[in-house]
Amino acid sequence: MIKTVRNSTAPDYWDEAKRELMRCDRVMRRIIPKHTESCLTTRGDPFVTLARSIVGQQISVAAAQSVWTRLIGAIPDFSPERVARARLERLRSCGLSQRKAEYILDLAAHFKQGGMRNEDWRGLDDDTVISALTEIRGVGRWTAEMFLIFNLMRPDVLPVDDLGLQKAVSLHYFSGDTVTRSELREVGENWAPWRSVGTWFMWRSLDPIPVEY
Repeated sequence: MIKTVRNSTAPDYWDEAKRELMRCDRVMRRIIPKHTESCLTTRGDPFVTLARSIVGQQISVAAAQSVWTRLIGAIPDFSPERVARARLERLRSCGLSQRKAEYILDLAAHFKQGGMRNEDWRGLDDDTVISALTEIRGVGRWTAEMFLIFNLMRPDVLPVDDLGLQKAVSLHYFSGDTVTRSELREVGENWAPWRSVGTWFMWRSLDPIPVEY
């Protein structure tokens, strides 16, 4: 028996997904009951979601959070308009690499010019969203997948290039051995159609504090 999440921000599929994952996966039966007080949530702001995802590319959650904290400290009203006016050196001083700072400035300009509205994405399937987002400089597949999970709250996304997911699947399913993308996809097939939820619990198994993009 697992608790029902009493949270107005929880996706409407959350409790069903947990039940199904526990039913079909022995690892999930062990992990999910340990993390019943929180759930996948979204800030609802596509610019913030994408900017935070760019910050988090190829670094640890802790390192990404540190850089993000400094970034919003330097630019408290973290809007496309405010960020677009910031100097590259100001972003670099927050711990961003030259390339990531350039990506975030480009992203801000894209939003400022009206290149993306949240309502544009709701009716599109996952692959179409990924294809459109990856046309933006600095937005690769992983970043687009974070947008699908954390902004659009899509239930069945498996970000195979995510370092945390790779580490958790290696630990829980392969006794710590290095896991290939093929093996990760095979594990993920058992989670479908709730692969976003399975991924979220894999992240929680490594760090109980949820990341919010």
